[in-house]
Amino acid sequence: MAKITRSISAKKSGVPSVPKKVAKKGAKVAPNGVAKKSAKPKSLKPKPWTSAEVYEAFSRFRKANPEPKGELEHLNPYTLLVAVVLSAQATDAGVNKATRALFAVADTPEKMLELGEEKVREYIKTIGLYRNKAKNVIALSEKLIAEFGGEVPRTRAEIETLPGAGRKTANVVLNMAYGEHTMAVDTHVFRVGNRTGLAPGNTPLEVELGLEKIIPPEFMLHAHHWLILHGRYTCLARKPRCEVCLINDLCRWPEKTV
Repeated sequence: MAKITRSISAKKSGVPSVPKKVAKKGAKVAPNGVAKKSAKPKSLKPKPWTSAEVYEAFSRFRKANPEPKGELEHLNPYTLLVAVVLSAQATDAGVNKATRALFAVADTPEKMLELGEEKVREYIKTIGLYRNKAKNVIALSEKLIAEFGGEVPRTRAEIETLPGAGRKTANVVLNMAYGEHTMAVDTHVFRVGNRTGLAPGNTPLEVELGLEKIIPPEFMLHAHHWLILHGRYTCLARKPRCEVCLINDLCRWPEKTV
């Protein structure tokens, strides 16, 4: 019978072998087999504007338009309040077209109540959500007479108690009617604050507080008008006109065209 020869295993050395590291899924592996840690993605957060840059930007706005005006037509604080309430989800041009005739016959809370909700609806029926807005105009007129002597109050908290009036409405009225240094944030200001990196925020309130923090007091009276007009005519939502932008060299938007 043929002799069967079994292979003898080599003697084990006294040093234990090092187990190979298993690379985590997605990790890069170096030539020596050791997994490298994946690099953390770089933050896309824009560099904050310096105080000098903010001052320069608003100096340019002031030079180009020293006395900016709001585009909502009004006769007094009351008609301004009504116009702002009506402007929600509507254009200023559309609101002006409707309120010219309305304010000609009702420029006080008392006259508006005499007109009545049904007739108010007829005047503003070209404006979106006109039925609910007519109801709010009558309700806020009643409250002004009952609680404020027919006058538009001078504090944000009081204005916000009026039907149809929120923080933005209060800020616009306080600024335009009473010269307060408030910052009204509409869709245009919200876009400009975020796109330029001037005052990024997830909500209008965050943008408002951010702008108030960085804008020098000497510019605050007109600041919200400059930003609204900039967003409405230059920093457009779909096709920003970067080529004619006054602050294109300061803007932090990575997609600007100049």
